[in-house]
Amino acid sequence: MTIPATRKVRFVCVSDTHNASPLNGSFKLPRGDVLVHAGDLSNQGSLSELRKTVDWIEKADFEAKIMRVVLAGNHDITLDEHFYAENGCYFHNQHPQDPSECFNLFKASPSITYLNHEAATIRLPAPDGHQCSFKVFGSPYSPAKGLWAFGYPPEQASALWDQIPLDTDVVLTHTPPQYHCDEARGKGAAGCDALRQALWRVRPQLAICGHIHEGRGAEIVRWDLGMSNVKYKEESVVRWDDPGQSNNKQSLLDLTFKSGLALCNAGLKEEISPLVNEHDVRITVSGQHPDLGSILSPVETQDTWGRGGQTPSGRYDIEALFGRLGRQETCIINAAIMASSWPHKGSGGKKYNKPIVVDIDLPLRANVADNG
Repeated sequence: MTIPATRKVRFVCVSDTHNASPLNGSFKLPRGDVLVHAGDLSNQGSLSELRKTVDWIEKADFEAKIMRVVLAGNHDITLDEHFYAENGCYFHNQHPQDPSECFNLFKASPSITYLNHEAATIRLPAPDGHQCSFKVFGSPYSPAKGLWAFGYPPEQASALWDQIPLDTDVVLTHTPPQYHCDEARGKGAAGCDALRQALWRVRPQLAICGHIHEGRGAEIVRWDLGMSNVKYKEESVVRWDDPGQSNNKQSLLDLTFKSGLALCNAGLKEEISPLVNEHDVRITVSGQHPDLGSILSPVETQDTWGRGGQTPSGRYDIEALFGRLGRQETCIINAAIMASSWPHKGSGGKKYNKPIVVDIDLPLRANVADNG
């Protein structure tokens, strides 16, 4: 078996910063290749809050090839235009905000890829005329609770998450999947089970989230692809032991081949694109979805979805498994920076976590020669 040439890519994962930033000293941001923010950039999504967030993300001391992939969360209320039109007066009665102006802060940034329930292909340059790429799907939605943005009721959850493309390599969501990095203050699982089921079908290498501050951490899930009698079954879960806990070390999760902890996941493939300049990053965005109402459509129940098996049959999820059995493990990461939960009084004030740094090997592909 020939092991493909790879390049180590460092993902620096944050979420739930709630106006905290490296610029105001709340946390230190390690250098890396790809910065991802899984939502709750602010407390109430005002223009001034979001402008400061964009400022620190753009000023982050990363290499020139850095990509910053960002989505909103339930607290970033102006970025949910339909929610804000109905409920903005309850938050900004004295100083109404312009959602389009807030949204344009991210869309106008040359270094930020803002995802609103959509996918993008990120291509990173590498030495010797090669490049590596990955497909990321990002969504700001979370189960509806209270008067906050981007919420969905339980009956709409499956239709929402079934729209994650099966060839996605990195899933970035504000909500965590149920039972994984989602234990809230009340010791209950606060994540979304429909998202967990979608992850069984997609089986990305990384699933990065936030939302539940107390759930910060990481788990490696091995999916059971052979069980036909139990849907969406998991074979095992390994909890990450944070090496940066209560010390000055980085919170590093090393999933490279060299570490011996590489995921059993052969899903990273790419479509070769034209020549990429060594300082360029090419992005292809697909599927613009401005609001929840335009996303959801009636979906016929698929009785075979979530069923494992080794050969096609009436009890086998052919679409999710046929030719895709190499996708067996997913690392789920809750990267919440805010360690305490609102209103923070009972927890002794605001407390912060470190960003979670993930090293992973991506396959290299030769660039197409530029004959022009």
